[in-house]
Amino acid sequence: MSDLVEKVLKEIDKNEKTSSLVLAKQLNVDHQKVVGAIKSILSAGEVIKAEQKSDKNWELTSEGLEVASQGSHEGLVFRAIPPEGVTKDELLEIISKDKVDIGLGKAISLGWIMSDKNTGTKAPKFERKVQFIDDKVQKNLNSFQKGKELDKSVLLEYKKRKLVREVLITSYIVSKGSQFSTTLSKQETELTTDMITSGSWKEKSFKSYNFNALGATLSKGHLHPLQKVLEQYRQIFLEMGFSEMPTNNYVESSFWNFDALFQPQQHPARDAHDTFFLSEPKYGDNIPPEYMEKVERVHSTGGYGSIGYRYDWKVEEARKNVLRTHTTAVSAKMLYKLAQEPVFMPVKYFSIDRVYRNETLDATHLAEFHQIEGVVADYGLTLGDLLGVINEFFKKLGIEKLRFKPAYNPYTEPSMEVFSYHEGLKKWVEIGNSGLFRPEMLLPMGLPEGVNVIAWGLSLERPTMIKYCINNIRDLVGPRVNLEMVHENPICRIDKGDKKLHSDKDTIGDLEATFNSVWIRASQLAQELNQLRKDVGLGSLEVPTYLELTNSKPLKTLEPSIDLSSIFVSLSLTCDPDFPPIGIFKLVETISKYIPTITSVHIHSSMKNRDFRTDYIPTLDTPGYQLRITLIFKKVGRSSIVCIGNRKMSLSQADLFRLVCRIYELVTKCPVYESVNEAAFIDMWLELQDECETSREINLKGFLEEVIKRLEKFGWLINSDKSVCDVFVADYLQTRNDKYPSIVSNWIQRCM
Repeated sequence: MSDLVEKVLKEIDKNEKTSSLVLAKQLNVDHQKVVGAIKSILSAGEVIKAEQKSDKNWELTSEGLEVASQGSHEGLVFRAIPPEGVTKDELLEIISKDKVDIGLGKAISLGWIMSDKNTGTKAPKFERKVQFIDDKVQKNLNSFQKGKELDKSVLLEYKKRKLVREVLITSYIVSKGSQFSTTLSKQETELTTDMITSGSWKEKSFKSYNFNALGATLSKGHLHPLQKVLEQYRQIFLEMGFSEMPTNNYVESSFWNFDALFQPQQHPARDAHDTFFLSEPKYGDNIPPEYMEKVERVHSTGGYGSIGYRYDWKVEEARKNVLRTHTTAVSAKMLYKLAQEPVFMPVKYFSIDRVYRNETLDATHLAEFHQIEGVVADYGLTLGDLLGVINEFFKKLGIEKLRFKPAYNPYTEPSMEVFSYHEGLKKWVEIGNSGLFRPEMLLPMGLPEGVNVIAWGLSLERPTMIKYCINNIRDLVGPRVNLEMVHENPICRIDKGDKKLHSDKDTIGDLEATFNSVWIRASQLAQELNQLRKDVGLGSLEVPTYLELTNSKPLKTLEPSIDLSSIFVSLSLTCDPDFPPIGIFKLVETISKYIPTITSVHIHSSMKNRDFRTDYIPTLDTPGYQLRITLIFKKVGRSSIVCIGNRKMSLSQADLFRLVCRIYELVTKCPVYESVNEAAFIDMWLELQDECETSREINLKGFLEEVIKRLEKFGWLINSDKSVCDVFVADYLQTRNDKYPSIVSNWIQRCM
């Protein structure tokens, strides 16, 4: 390096001002080595001045270098074809497939070769059309290597073929500094005692301190992925209004762990094969006598409407200490404490802590793991409340692929297992259990009749594995854990991520799941509608079944097939004027042709002084109306608040559009979603529009590209005719007031 530094200084002395690129050529040295020498000189003080400069330049890729030496792909193909011709399979024996695929097309387009299909065989034969060729690609790349500039259009063409690439080169313009010298003396970095004593420091040159330099990296601890996810779970519970339960006792008596939960003493889970029992202290005494008598009675002879288990309940068995098998033991204690209060108050509790089970170890099971538990106690709670809370909880975690399976638990009825799809294992993995606590558990505690308790227990490890794509739980917890993983894993940021535009094949499973979910919601809506009809003395409304929906004909060939005179639906929408539901009211106009409809608009007092559009809302006031739609303008954000019957929901524009479609289908028995496959495409477009609106400019370009592809292929988004999502998506694009290609602009006009 010292020799190169001196050479650089001598060149600067000759030229006064030069660049690192010129120095690299003059000294025949790699440019990066010259840059290193310049930086070394700069560290010595004001010897030279250097100004950084960045330039774009073109260079040959590895494939370009190969073409320059051996010839272009089309040239190789031409030279490999003998006078009598050759098939593609025979070419592949000589030249690699990628070169043959590119070279054949290029050689044919240049008129060098031709394809003869009249050979009497299935495979066509390729023959030469000319005797000699001028391989301009090879010549141009050779000239480029020697420093000749090529036209920009030629470079761009070669870039598409991955023969050249554009690179950013950082260089330095250097000149003499105030302390310039052709030799570089070593600067001192430390002031020693000897220098001070002898006075030699006066003649020394010291290196300047760099106060902007980073200090040495300190060794520190790192949070384990489990701890990161745990904190996110805790934060979500707190955001949902839950209070944390004390879980500092890992040892519990069998009474609180099993008996208080109405779990019989002969239950297999209480066997040593499944539970860890303590040898010292073997028994616990923290059991309220009066409560224990009630628990003994409900187990032995029954009570509170139950016949019990009809067995000889033993106090000794209940007093045995165990390593708690679930945090539900803590929940039981908290509910008992709640029951002792003079006045019952609804509560929401949660806990996250360790539990222990004598499990067989495998990729998804350990003997020690963490359990997340939530408990809600209030009057009149149902299974629907439990489903809603669990779905909302996991939605906040960014996990939306959930399934529920009926199950049996001694202390809950009904009971459900919760499953989530693991992208790494490519299968559904059980992540928890849930249900409503039985009266035999709650009433002996002293809780009032009519109070229901919904509860769910979820593991911490399995959602963490899903979040961090870990396939084996032993790589997350235990002696096999790689400490580098703990050090390097990212923070647990709970988000849904930017979903990208997928191909139909990649997303068909998700789309079918979405369709099924929407249909289930529509069926629930139909049940609520029928209940309302019964309340006002009307008969049940006949609604299309799933099978009828999937086998139905296009909307334009159908007419309402039931008597509409007795139907009444009231729909209230609270929308933000910054996100107007234009597409929904286009559909409402269609509905009004079949169902007498009335629309009304109300502006919240907080919006009185604001100007915004209302011209897209049709003025409908049909006598004897059966459908009433009330639009309320209020600052509520991107999602609309929807009230139908006694149900209140927060829906995106796309989900709101689906809901109005379903109301139309249920009321008229005219399916808007023409078939299963087309329903999948409609749902796909609604989801894409919703994602585009959420991310604004980030996804609009990709969204438009997908729109243009479909329009070029079909003329419409779904097939060769207009569908409801054409109207919805066109309305969305029109409200943006952006400039679009003519094919998109014409399609928007046709939709309107």
